[in-house]
Parts: sequence; structure tokens; C-alpha cells
Amino acid sequence: MKQTARVVLFLMISMACFSACDPGRAFDRYQKIEASSWHKDFPVTFHVPATDTIQNHHLLIQIRHETSYEYSNLWLFIEITQPGGKVMRDTFEIAMAEPSGRWLGTGLGNLKTRQANYKKNFRFPVSGEYTVSLQHGMREETLQGIHDVGIRIEKAE
Repeated sequence: MKQTARVVLFLMISMACFSACDPGRAFDRYQKIEASSWHKDFPVTFHVPATDTIQNHHLLIQIRHETSYEYSNLWLFIEITQPGGKVMRDTFEIAMAEPSGRWLGTGLGNLKTRQANYKKNFRFPVSGEYTVSLQHGMREETLQGIHDVGIRIEKAE
């Protein structure tokens, strides 16, 4: 095995180990946006199991986008449906770039991942499966350059 191949293999195994060791993570999922073209009438939906009604959590929105994305922000309509049907609705803005045009997300090349704090110290009021729905609220009907949309829920310390 060549030296370069060994280094690449070592880095891949190391990254897998470090990403698996995330004790604060309660939920972390992405959904791919087909052809990186997100239409306003197609919300992204996640089903989140919640059993801990005592622990506080941080809810984060994750957007993986191409550098061809045309805007410096992203408006979202968010619905969280509790077991039993009670719905919490919210509008949330994510800054995607600085005024200078520098992307706020991380990543190499033309794909960036932006993670934004949506709710800090959120407590699930009842146990069961929650439905979290994200719909873009931009003026354009279809946003080009949005690759994946995700949510992450972490245990608050």
C-alpha cells in the first residue's frame, strides 16, 4: 500500500471515530434537495423521537448549499408538531454570508454547510414523536443552490 493511500485511510478512519463520538447529539439528520432546487411548496420534514421532557436541548438548523446560492440569507417557516397535534409555528432567518460576501458556512470548494442556532434551552413538553417541518420563505418560488437541509438537536449542558 502506498504511503498516500495509508494516510488517506488513516484520516477516513479517524474522522469516522470522531464523528461517532458525539455524546451531546440527540438527533442529526439531513434531507437532500433534488437537483439543488428547493421549491417553496415542498417542505422538508423530520420525525424526531423525544422521550426526555426534563433535559433542555438546543435546536439547530443546518443548510448545505453551493456557493452559487444567490442570497446572503435564508428565511424559513418552521412548524413543530407535538404528539397530540399541537403546532408551534415560527419564522426564522439564517444569515448565510457576511456583508462582504464571505460565506459563513464551513467547507471546502463550492459546497458550504451553515449551522444556525434556532432555539436554545428548548424543552420537549411531552414525550413522543415530533414532526419538524422546514419550508423556505424567500421571494423566489424555487431556490437554486440549496443542496441539503437538516436539523440537529443537542443536549444542553
